[in-house]
Amino acid sequence: MNPPYEIPPRVWLITGATSGIGRELTVQALENGEAVAALARDTTSLGELARAHGERLLLLPADVRDEQAVQDAVEAARARFGRLDVVANNAGYGLFGAVEEASDAQVRAVFDTNVFGVLNVLRATLPVLRAQRSGHILQGSSVYGQSAHPGVGLLAATKYAVEGLSDALAAEVIPLGIKVTLIQPGMTATPFLAHLDVADGLDDYDQTVREVHKAIGELPASAFSAASRIAAGIRTAVDTPNPPRRLALGASSAASMRGALDARIADLDDWRRVTDAVDA
Repeated sequence: MNPPYEIPPRVWLITGATSGIGRELTVQALENGEAVAALARDTTSLGELARAHGERLLLLPADVRDEQAVQDAVEAARARFGRLDVVANNAGYGLFGAVEEASDAQVRAVFDTNVFGVLNVLRATLPVLRAQRSGHILQGSSVYGQSAHPGVGLLAATKYAVEGLSDALAAEVIPLGIKVTLIQPGMTATPFLAHLDVADGLDDYDQTVREVHKAIGELPASAFSAASRIAAGIRTAVDTPNPPRRLALGASSAASMRGALDARIADLDDWRRVTDAVDA
């Protein structure tokens, strides 16, 4: 059934739409005359935007960890707008602590949102995009999708998982007209750090994990990128006919990932004799 109003130029489905980068994407899309299906556990903070933009903003209260709720939300978005052009798989949160310190419950919870929630959104939206033979999936990774330091091992593990599945996904859906871009911001001025789950500490990790935690807390405001600029960078990638597989957002993010990649290449080069001897 066709929507009962003029169809906007582009339709977004954005998870984690009530704060940070997700909210900025929502605002910028609406300001550019586009439509947004905004998914979050509690969408009440978007009420003013809904009143201002009417039928172009659909509020979808749903938790990405609930597969059926996500399926229902995506069906509601398809019914309202008739299609989906961009899926911003953005919902997620952080866990800070040494790998040993994080409890089983904490680790399972962060994977449930950051990995299994991502998969729930993909399973719900891909049938729509496949039927259209078009669409662009934005996978929420971060600098920790390619690098890690003390204290972020479990957060990085979720982002590395998203990066791996997204590389395979991108190759799977290219023939179907669907694009995939991994979004890799660095430190961003959002509520993300305030909402970190922090593991109970062990003294042996004070010189590593606790020192990193302290250093992050002492960073000046200038070290954090504005969420609005992150969103604008994402929109630039969406607007181009040939978007990147990975989009680093922020010079510090790019520098950290470049350092990690250079270290991996150095290991390959330094140990090539041992590596090649396996085939002798």
